[in-house]
Amino acid sequence: MLRAAEARDRATCVELFSSEEVGTYTGGARPRAELEAAMPEVPGQRPGFFVVTVADGMIGAVTLDRREDGATELGYLFLPRAWGRGYATEACAAALGWCALARPGDPVVVTIRTANTRSMRLAARLGFTEVKRFHEWGAEQWRGQRTPGAAAD
Repeated sequence: MLRAAEARDRATCVELFSSEEVGTYTGGARPRAELEAAMPEVPGQRPGFFVVTVADGMIGAVTLDRREDGATELGYLFLPRAWGRGYATEACAAALGWCALARPGDPVVVTIRTANTRSMRLAARLGFTEVKRFHEWGAEQWRGQRTPGAAAD
């Protein structure tokens, strides 16, 4: 279900990041032409970037990026056709398992627009607890932190 990005994922990555539906809770979609021009042949070539796949191809991406404060930030985007099917829970849990091995002891945080109730429930299932709320990107945001070793349902 999780793997490193390949050249064949580029078109789906462009679709994912330019989707108005996907961009609803992420600060907005990026213009397709801008993405086509800027995205490398193989997107996301870095540790902690995972493509999420099912039998018929790529459906999303999960990222675990180091922040300036030393924490790792979990991020995830899925195509609308994959929403509500449990893929995000499974993929994020697998990525967090990778993180526990690759970055043992690192705190993991997630930032979610509070209006995204599905994502808030996912964070709770994954073991994140609220650290703070703040206003950024034109909306209220929720920051959660996961204790190293916390288990997902």
